[in-house]
Amino acid sequence: MMRVSHRALAWCKLVLLLAFMIFTILPLVQMTALSFIVTLPRPGVTVGDTTLRNFANIINDPALRSAFGNSIAYVLINIALTIPVALPAAYAFARLSFVGDKHLFFSFIAFRITPPVVLTLPVFQLFSTLGIVNSVFGIALAHTLFNLPVSIWILQGFIAAVPKEMDETAFLDGYSRPRFIWKILLPQIASGIAVTAFFCFMFSWVEVVFARILTTTNGKPISMALSAMFGFQTDIGLIMAFTLVSMLPGAVLLFAMRNHLSRGFKVGQI
Repeated sequence: MMRVSHRALAWCKLVLLLAFMIFTILPLVQMTALSFIVTLPRPGVTVGDTTLRNFANIINDPALRSAFGNSIAYVLINIALTIPVALPAAYAFARLSFVGDKHLFFSFIAFRITPPVVLTLPVFQLFSTLGIVNSVFGIALAHTLFNLPVSIWILQGFIAAVPKEMDETAFLDGYSRPRFIWKILLPQIASGIAVTAFFCFMFSWVEVVFARILTTTNGKPISMALSAMFGFQTDIGLIMAFTLVSMLPGAVLLFAMRNHLSRGFKVGQI
């Protein structure tokens, strides 16, 4: 057999990497280019002209502004509810032993892999009884119900990686369990909390099933606003501009939490 030189193998890897990068980045480049182009005839402009009007239309459209604000509210409420509830539950699964602990833990995971559409009817009936249908809080609460199991799973792995001797030493020094979690454990698992928040963000930012079922007039997120923009005359430039703007919070979050996320994913618990 003819041997392939290391140089040829390196060139093959480089070509494959460049091809993958082009394949991945090309839709983003096309979307960015279209967001600055007039694609629908309007008074005073010509189709094909370069303009910032698409972005101005986003700011001037109350429905698009409201959808953007609703999606941000979903994420903030979701994270604010999920992590404080998931943290003590994950600590209990990682540190304590009780009857049925493993079965309960895996039941949480089984609940998370259930398709959300299966639970839309009972969730709608429950939320109707509580009077929180068609509200931002109702959608965020539905997101929390689905994010909680995976958040417990992620945090449990990070807490289990912290030596138990640290707990014992802190208790001998007079720390209570809540004070130990707040003062010592949280800094140790900061990367895990960042990964958990990132997953909560991803689910809430792109989720559409509950948003479609639980909203009629109020609380519509970005995904619903984008869907409503397609019609007989679709303004592709405006859609691409709105899509580009909707990607900015995720990019900012990734940049701000990049160090925690990189350390978190290296733990190998997810």
